[in-house]
Amino acid sequence: MFINTALHLTNPGCLCFLLVIFCKTFIKGTIPGISSEDIEQDRGEYTSEEFVSVTMQTTNGSVPTTVNGTYTSSFLHCDKTLILNLLIVIIALVGMGGNGVVISLLGCCMRRNAISVYILNLAASDFLLLCCQFINYLFSLCYKITYHIIFSIALIPYIAGLSILSAISVERCLCVFRPIWYRCHRPKHMSAAMCALLWTVSLLFSILEWYYSGFLYVSYSFVHWRTIDFIIAAWLISLLLILLVSSLSLMIRILCGSRRMPLTKLYVTILLTVLVFLICGLPFGIYWFLLSWLPVHFYYFCHFSSVLIVLSCINSCANPIIYFLIGSFKEQHNSIKLVLQRALQDSP
Repeated sequence: MFINTALHLTNPGCLCFLLVIFCKTFIKGTIPGISSEDIEQDRGEYTSEEFVSVTMQTTNGSVPTTVNGTYTSSFLHCDKTLILNLLIVIIALVGMGGNGVVISLLGCCMRRNAISVYILNLAASDFLLLCCQFINYLFSLCYKITYHIIFSIALIPYIAGLSILSAISVERCLCVFRPIWYRCHRPKHMSAAMCALLWTVSLLFSILEWYYSGFLYVSYSFVHWRTIDFIIAAWLISLLLILLVSSLSLMIRILCGSRRMPLTKLYVTILLTVLVFLICGLPFGIYWFLLSWLPVHFYYFCHFSSVLIVLSCINSCANPIIYFLIGSFKEQHNSIKLVLQRALQDSP
């Protein structure tokens, strides 16, 4: 049931429609860059009207405005270069096409197993993240939105993608180090249940982040916002540690020791996917964490953040390419479906 629902939600047209609604809803204002000193007020919270007023004043220029005598800094508009814009658009379109093919094949044309359910949900998170990047770019052209909005919208697929990738690595470690338990006692629908849980957690974190940061124009609470940011950061760090430990253990078991395992296409696919994420996807998460916690003005690093967005697009675009390269290695004139099946085979 979850997979069928996920397939409908990850339909490209449905996703684009939902994201357009998101962007239009939040287009009237953006989240101000407020420091802890700026929030030391008697009540410690803003109402939705006060927050919108502050937001609309600070997003149109570079001069800080005041609220009750307290200065609030603004996120200035970042003029990205044409090259970076073209890279984001091209990579996003290619990645959405590749992930769309993976979603359609795994969801409709292939028999699903434990690993293919994870790959299906990973492709859905990559597709959604690329949609966020692409639609945010289009709206930034029309409405001059400060593109830090992408941090709020892309939070769901980013957290979900890292969570699913960590779950894949842990599952393969269980298969390698506890093969009897894995074959005899593993629940039949564990992959689908785990993906549903991870998507739910990602959505919950994002809603709490939006609510307490004022992104939904309901209320603003600096203390609660910082608490949620800390919890999200702790969750991401925990996932990263799990991913590193499980992937390293898997690599050591395959390449070293007296009881080496054969290097199958599935393990090559997983290890390459993890490597690409560490190189291209992780810096985007680190930057988001630093931007939330350190008193660094967005404007001075706007071009650097554009490069990180390009890298995150490459990470989401690379996974389908990895699948098709591994599946077609030493093979010629095969269908895309057969190539994807071979990339996910647990055989040399």
